[in-house]
Amino acid sequence: MTVCFTNDKSGFLGLNRWLVGTQVARIVYEPTGAYHRDFEVALGTKYPMVKVNPLQARRFAQARGIRAKTDRADAKMLAIMGDTFSLDPQPLASQKQRALKELQTLRLSLIKDRTRNSNRKKSLVLAISKRHMKTRLSLLKKQLEEVDTNIQKLLSNDPDMTRTSDILCSIPGISKVSAAALLIEMPELGTLSNKQTASLAGLAPMTRQSGQWRGKAFIQGGRKHLRDALYMPALVAARHNPDLKAKYEAFIGAGKPKKVALSALMRKLIILANTLIRQDRKWTQNTA
Repeated sequence: MTVCFTNDKSGFLGLNRWLVGTQVARIVYEPTGAYHRDFEVALGTKYPMVKVNPLQARRFAQARGIRAKTDRADAKMLAIMGDTFSLDPQPLASQKQRALKELQTLRLSLIKDRTRNSNRKKSLVLAISKRHMKTRLSLLKKQLEEVDTNIQKLLSNDPDMTRTSDILCSIPGISKVSAAALLIEMPELGTLSNKQTASLAGLAPMTRQSGQWRGKAFIQGGRKHLRDALYMPALVAARHNPDLKAKYEAFIGAGKPKKVALSALMRKLIILANTLIRQDRKWTQNTA
C-alpha cells in the first residue's frame, strides 16, 4: 500500500494519524539536506528512525534489478532495504547539535568565500576594486569570528561537550576550532570502535585484490568535512606531536608518499581522539 504525504506540518500530522495503531519497526528515509530536518523533528521522538545513504539505497535497488527512479519505487525499496538488513534505528541529533551543525556549515561557506576573494584580490588592478575587496575580506573576517564565538559559546554551555573539547585540545595539533569541528562532524566520538571511527571518517584503507593481482589500497567515502577538519591538525601533529611525529617519520622512512603518510596520521589522530574520549582522559606522551 502506498500513500503520499506532503513534506510540511500537515503532511507530518497526516502520516502520524495513518501510523496510529500500527506497529512500526522503523521509518527508513534518505537525507535531503534541509528538507528532511523538519520531518526528523516531527516524528523522531515517536518512531524509530533510520537514515540511509542515498547511494547505498540506489545500489540496493539496482542489485534487485530495479532501474525505475520514482518516489513510489524509492519508497518501496527503502522499506525492503530496512527489512532485509534489519537496520537499527539511529539516535537523532539534539537541538544543540543541529544548531552547531548549522553554524559549522555557515563557517565553511564563509571560509570558501574568503579563499575565493583572497585569490581574486591578487589579480585586481583598479584602486576601487582593491578597496572594495579589502572591505569584503574584513567583513568576512568579522563574520567568521562571530560564528566561532557562537560555536564556542554553545560548547561551553554543555559540561559534557566542554569536557570532550578539553580532551581533544590536550592532543598536540588540535586547537579549539579543530576540536569544535571534530565534535560537530562526528558527535559519535567516544562511542565507536577503532574500525568504525576510521570508516566513518573515510580513512579506512580499502584493499583491492583478485587472485594473484594486488592493487593499491585507497580511502574513499566517509565524511569529507571531517577529513578536511583533520588535515591541519595532522599536519601540525606531524611536526609537534612527539608520538605521531615518530609514526609519520616511520611512514616516510618506509617509502610512503607524504600524502599517504599524512592520511595515515589523520586516521591515527581520529582513533586517538575516540579512544581518549571513551576513556575520559587527556593525552599524555607515550613513554614506552
